[in-house]
Amino acid sequence: MHDWNQLGEPVGFALEGWTPPSRPPRDPIVGRFCRVEVLDPDRHAADLFDANSQDTEHGIWTYLPYGPFDNLADYTTWMRETCLGSDPMFHAIIDIKTAKAVGVASYLRTNPANGSIEVGHINFSPLLQQKPAATEAMYVMMKRAFELGYRRYEWKCDALNARSRAAAQRLGLSFEGVFRQATTYKGRNRDTAWYAAIDKEWSDLDNAFSRWLDPANFDENGKQRTRLSELTQPILKKRG
Repeated sequence: MHDWNQLGEPVGFALEGWTPPSRPPRDPIVGRFCRVEVLDPDRHAADLFDANSQDTEHGIWTYLPYGPFDNLADYTTWMRETCLGSDPMFHAIIDIKTAKAVGVASYLRTNPANGSIEVGHINFSPLLQQKPAATEAMYVMMKRAFELGYRRYEWKCDALNARSRAAAQRLGLSFEGVFRQATTYKGRNRDTAWYAAIDKEWSDLDNAFSRWLDPANFDENGKQRTRLSELTQPILKKRG
């Protein structure tokens, strides 16, 4: 969709009524399964280190530019040096049932002037993986961004990270392409796959997440009746 200028040339559509949003606030986001709050090494490092230690093969660190960490002291030091800024703004994901931190995600590359924001540094311990709280955490972070007025919500990952690519599309973020040799980490090349959702898709995505998270969507054993991917697939503009 585009407009035309006085020369008959196609130009981007006018942003009537849109104003740049504020940066994400630091107050917690509370859901039914999880609470997402700004990362605090003193409060969260020990829980996260213990939760991450459940992954004895260290697979959760493969595609991250840091980790694994041999001990809590090293992990806490890394947090203090890396995770206390405003961009990236790291968050801990707290399991409501246990009140323990079991995962991490951040807002980054926040660009209010253009209305874009990215979610990244996603690291779900085995205590969070494939749990409703994991999906809810991604939902409430996306919800906050769009409700603040962001136009574009991005997800980028190593193009070889099949699980991250599948997760992005399950959450309703459309594939936009691969940037070849985009960056390096841990002494190796990274081609970066791009995914995004835009504000015009948010209403349908919000409805999809709400339907999936509805208690009626889970049986007495907690098994989902309808997969989230079934609800978000019609919203995707492109898969890849």
